[in-house]
Amino acid sequence: MTTRRCATRSAAVLAVAATLAACGVTVPTDPDGTLDRVRGGELRVGVSPHEPWTGTLPDGTPTGLEVDLVADFAQTLDADVVWTVGGEEALVGDLDRGELDLVVGGLTASSPWTSKAAVTVAYVTVTDPDGEPEGHVMLAPTGENAFLVELERYLLDQEVQAP
Repeated sequence: MTTRRCATRSAAVLAVAATLAACGVTVPTDPDGTLDRVRGGELRVGVSPHEPWTGTLPDGTPTGLEVDLVADFAQTLDADVVWTVGGEEALVGDLDRGELDLVVGGLTASSPWTSKAAVTVAYVTVTDPDGEPEGHVMLAPTGENAFLVELERYLLDQEVQAP
């Protein structure tokens, strides 16, 4: 691409961005306002037990590596975590209906639920039983991109060690 075409394309992109900003549109955005609602409020998280990533104590309190990651992420948003423990299918349904903001449970990038939810970047990679690399992810509501970006920034800043 020539320098002139590059400059013209860059100017067009800047003009569109300026127009959107003038209209009050921010990118990324959350059509349902997830990040704004969670910040200073509640982060509603579904937990599907999958040791050692997630589990529950006898009193029902969630535990595990992902539970700790989510609790620390919530602190960055000054949010209280409200946990819901259940099976993956029910939790993904709750996420789809807007009843949850996040689902964790030892999920991988090859999870069948990735077609029903937004999937974070892999925050840690482990070796599966066949010796193949497998990235662990979390699920968020589709379209809530500001929330997803904030979560991914947090996850990428962590130095997660596989259990």
